[in-house]
Amino acid sequence: MAGSTPKILVTNDDGVYSPGLRLLYEAVKDIGKAYVLAPETPKSASGLGITLHKPLRITRVRLWSDVDVYMTNGTPSDVIYLAIEEFSPHLDIVVSGVNIGDNTSIQVILSSGTIGAAAQAALLGIPGLAFSANVDEASQLEEDRETWENIKKIIRRIVLWVLDNGIPEGADIISVNFPRRVTRETRVKIAPAARIKFLQKVSVLYDPRGRKYYWLYGTLVEPEPGSDVYVVHVENAIAVTPLSLNMNPPRSSWSTMVEKLKPMVSLVEAELAGASKS
Repeated sequence: MAGSTPKILVTNDDGVYSPGLRLLYEAVKDIGKAYVLAPETPKSASGLGITLHKPLRITRVRLWSDVDVYMTNGTPSDVIYLAIEEFSPHLDIVVSGVNIGDNTSIQVILSSGTIGAAAQAALLGIPGLAFSANVDEASQLEEDRETWENIKKIIRRIVLWVLDNGIPEGADIISVNFPRRVTRETRVKIAPAARIKFLQKVSVLYDPRGRKYYWLYGTLVEPEPGSDVYVVHVENAIAVTPLSLNMNPPRSSWSTMVEKLKPMVSLVEAELAGASKS
C-alpha cells in the first residue's frame, strides 16, 4: 500500500449508534480514507443475508464530533454492495465491529452479521476483518477506558499489517475476539474456531391471550482447550482466528467422499429412470 491512501470501509451489525462502531472508526481513521456505513438498527445474527424484498436507502447523519456516518435499512452484507456503489469500487479493506459480544465458534460465526460483512467483502476479493468483544453491554466497553484504548491500538496494528501483507494464503477473513478486559498483560493467541459454543434450547411460553410462542436461547458448553472459545472465555486472552470460506470437504478426502456417495447417486438415478417409465 506504499504511496497510496487506503480506502477503508467501517461497518458492523449492531447499528450506527453502537459504541463499538465508534471504537472501530477511531482505530482506523488516520490510516486512510475511512467510510462509515452500517445498518440503522441492530442486525445481529443476520449472517450473509441480503435484502431482496424491499428497496434499500442510505441516510447521512453526523455523529462523534461531526463525523459523516451513513446508515442503511439493509443488512451488514448489503452494506458491502452499497459501499462499492456509493463510495468506491476499489475498497482496500473492510473492517467490521467492534461487536458487542464475542463471535467465537463455527456455530456463532455462521450466523454473525459482523463476520458476515467481512465474509461478503472477501467473496468480492476485498480483505475482511471482524472484531468482537466479550462484553454483555455496550456500557462495559465504553466505561473501561483502558480496554477501549488497548483494543483501538490492537485493531490499528492488525489493519496496518493486513494492508501491507494481505490475508494469509488459505484464509479469506480474520476474526479477532477480545476478552472482557484488555490490559498490557493480555496475551494474544492464534486459535481455531470451536465447533459449538452453546447448547441450543427452546423455551415454550404463552402470551396473555393463551397463544403459544417460542424463545430461542443457549447454555454454554465446556469449551475445547485451544479453541477460540477457550482462549477468550477461559484464558481471558485475545483470539485471532483465520477463517476460510471454502466449505468443500478437504481435497485429501474428496475421492473417498465421492466413492461413499456413489450408491446414493445410483439410487437417485434409478428412481428417476423408474419415474420416466411410469
